[in-house]
Amino acid sequence: MSGYPEMIVPVGHSVPVPRRIRAVLANRVVLDSTRARYGWEMPPYPQFHVPREDVDPAVLVDEEVDENRPLGGARRYGLRVGDDVRPAAGWCYTDGPLAGCLRFEWSALDAWFEEDEEVFVHPRSPYSRVDALRSSRRVRIELDGVVLAETSSPVLLFETGLPTRYYLPRTDVRFEHLTPSDTRTQCPYKGITSGYWSAAGVPDVAWSYDFPAAAVLPIAGLVAFLDEAVDVVLDGVAQERPVTHFSR
Repeated sequence: MSGYPEMIVPVGHSVPVPRRIRAVLANRVVLDSTRARYGWEMPPYPQFHVPREDVDPAVLVDEEVDENRPLGGARRYGLRVGDDVRPAAGWCYTDGPLAGCLRFEWSALDAWFEEDEEVFVHPRSPYSRVDALRSSRRVRIELDGVVLAETSSPVLLFETGLPTRYYLPRTDVRFEHLTPSDTRTQCPYKGITSGYWSAAGVPDVAWSYDFPAAAVLPIAGLVAFLDEAVDVVLDGVAQERPVTHFSR
């Protein structure tokens, strides 16, 4: 048992996307669909699968390669807008539940949108929740016996399939133990980070979102620490370090 809710969607699951999906390449909208489907090629999150009719045919480059993909047989395609060429950008399923749908690598497009809101990294799973809740629980963050932060006014961020993240006010963080880094990351649920810090030889052990997504506005400007690398003491009780893929 992990101590937090696990992802429950199996590989191969597919359901309709009830949102308008668009993607941009070289300042040109190359797909625009209200008929996309979610398809799970791995348990944590889905990918968008868009009917071929909703993709601009002028940008598709048939690479004449047939492949076996996670959800069926498929034909590989590249993308071209003017001089901007993206080889092996995606594939169109030729059989299975998503036959006739194109699935592009996220990085093959310059930007993705759900309705009019840009989405980063990968589609947001309809089965995942992300809740940022203000709390009065006492949280202390330590690393090698050094207290990095301590507060009684954290914001607890609960994200399906991941351990709780504790976001602490900057006034309760001991920045004399932290060194700023140039790292920036993106999250489909939280947005783009605005700062990272390293400490005691552990790179990027803390981060912050100055302008997070609307759903998690309570974390704006607060600082979170990587629970997998630090010691968290919650209400006086030392917490076990989680073992998971890192989510910032």
